[in-house]
Amino acid sequence: MPIVAQSTETADWVSRFADDVIEESERRAPGKPVVVASGLSPSGPIHLGNLREVMTPHLVADEVRRRGHQVRHLISWDDYDRYRKVPAGVPGVDESWAEHIGKPLTSVPAPKGSAYPNWAEHFKAAMTESLAELGVEFDGISQTAQYTSGAYREQVLHAMKHRGDIDAILAQYRTKKAPAKKQQQKPVDEAELEAAEGSGAASEDDGSSTAGYFPYKPYCGNCEKDLTTVTSYDDDTTELSYTCTACGFTETVRLTEFNRGKLVWKVDWPMRWAYEGVIFEPSGVDHSSPGSSFQVGGQIVGIFDGKQPIGPMYAFVGISGMAKMSSSRGGVPTPGDALKIMEPQILRWLYARRRPNQSFKIAFDQEIQRLYDEWDKLVGKVAGGTSQASSTGGGSALPGDVAAYTRAVGTAAGELPKTPRPMPYRTLASVADITAGHEDQALRILSELDPEQPLASLAEVRPRYDKAEAWINHHVPADQRTIVRDEPDTDLLKSLDEPSQQSVRLLLDGLAEHWSLDGLTHLVYGVPKVQAGFPADATPKELPPEIKTAQRTFFALLYHLLVGRDTGPRLPTLLLAVGQERVRALLGE
Repeated sequence: MPIVAQSTETADWVSRFADDVIEESERRAPGKPVVVASGLSPSGPIHLGNLREVMTPHLVADEVRRRGHQVRHLISWDDYDRYRKVPAGVPGVDESWAEHIGKPLTSVPAPKGSAYPNWAEHFKAAMTESLAELGVEFDGISQTAQYTSGAYREQVLHAMKHRGDIDAILAQYRTKKAPAKKQQQKPVDEAELEAAEGSGAASEDDGSSTAGYFPYKPYCGNCEKDLTTVTSYDDDTTELSYTCTACGFTETVRLTEFNRGKLVWKVDWPMRWAYEGVIFEPSGVDHSSPGSSFQVGGQIVGIFDGKQPIGPMYAFVGISGMAKMSSSRGGVPTPGDALKIMEPQILRWLYARRRPNQSFKIAFDQEIQRLYDEWDKLVGKVAGGTSQASSTGGGSALPGDVAAYTRAVGTAAGELPKTPRPMPYRTLASVADITAGHEDQALRILSELDPEQPLASLAEVRPRYDKAEAWINHHVPADQRTIVRDEPDTDLLKSLDEPSQQSVRLLLDGLAEHWSLDGLTHLVYGVPKVQAGFPADATPKELPPEIKTAQRTFFALLYHLLVGRDTGPRLPTLLLAVGQERVRALLGE
């Protein structure tokens, strides 16, 4: 893969961050691999908003790799977080899961029918599969494994020893009044904050209690829940006593040998920065507020002799047709859902072409067709250079667009698998719609799109064809699906006036000669022109405005005669799909 040049006036956001990260890594840890990090909480379906938590550092890490540096992209699976609530709409889960609230995610049963041993592993698996398809290389770290193995023992003891210092930092924000709200471009509500929250743990308590401040929270030895209160701690013996408010259980343990608990979130996160030597980690919009995890962590990390990473704030990711996206709500699209209807290059491109602080939407509705058109146009510009782009009136691709394209199609390890013959998505969707799963019919139609270069098999248009078919089958409402008539609409045919009959006859007379995608496009647009006394190849500038009206009327007539509706797939594609013999029958020949 080509190496994207270091930052210039026209460099993209990824290159600029890579510059900063390389410089900072050489200052902090010369000669060591660059460490970037993400945090994901498998508390439910990991959605497309959470994916920004991964894609932002992934793209930066990949650029650093392209420049010849060693990089570790850590994904901390926050699977030792508490189970906070039962997410809506998860198959195999009912209200009985509420009894597990307060337990570690790895101690909660997986949804019924799952092949995985617990709740966390069930949701981690789907995300891991999606990241592999997206070409994301990472080192996964289970926080359950880290805490229960005692890997963080020295850090836990250090935090407890310096609990007074940590408490003093947190106290600055507990008493600080929130500043007057600045006017924002759009409202930020609870759902948006949750969607943008990387770890899913920022709302946890900070360790304060009536018995004093303790940054460590045990899970109960009886009920396994974290509804515990530390009542005392001895620095010399490391004896810690706690009471469980859920079941009344009390216990005294030694932290030098006790592994069933974790640091509270606002201490846990900066501890990990220091422990792993993280140079770069993004955070959600909630971290821009006073007292937020990222801001407070920037001070607490010094207690562990570490430094805060470079950390851009990332903005909200929306879905076309959905106002908000939150993992606590049912039906929230995940990366796996997106990858069913779009190739990984397209999904990577959506995250690469927008700066982290820019919000954007991912299309599950008709917009996906326009998105693919835009992508194909960019591919043409990049592949053909200025001359090809200029011939279509599109101009040349801007440097930032070329960089986003390069990051979308592959990584430092090489290009992602791609569709050998990427036909237009909207054409493939129309064919999949009309043929309703009949692959032999789909191959026939697609072969007739370009008779000079017919397809040998559907493998040439896969996986794009499969993605378009999945979109048609799962995201297009039934009343918008295309059902070709079985019999001619004889009543409509009999009612046609002379001009309408003539337009149908002109179409039928030209079918055989124009039976290809380009030919039929020329024919259906040309019929109204010829009827009005103009050449079939006359350009819009040479025609009066009434011709557009006549074309729309003619198209509507054909749709009614073929599929019984005012609209449908593009007519050239529809005609090819129906087949010449059947078209003639339905048009009354």
